[in-house]
Amino acid sequence: MLTYCNNLSVKDYCDLRTSVGWPFISDDQAQSGLDNSDFIISCVDEGKTVGCARIFWDKGYIAYLADVIVNPEYQGQGIGKKMVQECIKYIDNQLKEGWRIKIVIVASKGKEAFYEKLGFKARPNDNDGPGMDMWRE
Repeated sequence: MLTYCNNLSVKDYCDLRTSVGWPFISDDQAQSGLDNSDFIISCVDEGKTVGCARIFWDKGYIAYLADVIVNPEYQGQGIGKKMVQECIKYIDNQLKEGWRIKIVIVASKGKEAFYEKLGFKARPNDNDGPGMDMWRE
């Protein structure tokens, strides 16, 4: 039975990253990221964490949806959708009268359609240029 909770251990987070082939990060770096998240949701199946998602928010107008991960054995069951919807709901609950908050994400290659179904708009478009990033090591 799938359950959702608002916590995530470093081990479970790193295991999920490995399950989808994401690069290794150290436990202390993972812990720092988790500690500084504004919202975390994870999906657990009989004690095994099978999915997670996180939100970082500047407390103003920009929020970043990060690390939407579902173990490949569990993909296609609506877990990712449920977690993203809960992240959006968290941001919606932060809105004050007259506020607008933009949620941004850098989708993994090939996953753009998943996010478009949830209301995200691909970039570039008529209003926005391409998403960009930079890794520092």
